[in-house]
Amino acid sequence: EVQLVESGGGLVQAGESLTLSCAISGSAPSGVATDDYAIGWFRQAPGKERERVSCIADGYKFYADSVKGRFTISRDNAKNTVYLQMNSLKPEDTAVYYCAAIVTGIVIGSLPTENEFDYWGQGTQVTVSS
Repeated sequence: EVQLVESGGGLVQAGESLTLSCAISGSAPSGVATDDYAIGWFRQAPGKERERVSCIADGYKFYADSVKGRFTISRDNAKNTVYLQMNSLKPEDTAVYYCAAIVTGIVIGSLPTENEFDYWGQGTQVTVSS
């Protein structure tokens, strides 16, 4: 089984920055190496559906239009951790942020939908005040 643990959430003011971390542990039944997992970030605001934010796979990075230019996804394979650097935060970025993994080694050509992910973390709250 694969475990994902998010951290780094908090309360910030509009215009400030936060970096979220997604620590990956365990192993997938597929046998795919951790370095080859596609890792995505999603968010869900109160009363709204979960929204795709970003994904990193095979060195490629994908972003939702709403965060493009402000958020940066990266990974440190030595630490089995994926990061989401969030700059110029806005009140509308307030949500619970989740990371998720696709562990089957499929080729990712665009920002995947939540149904394509195999494992999920518990989420971390990000609140941006105006």
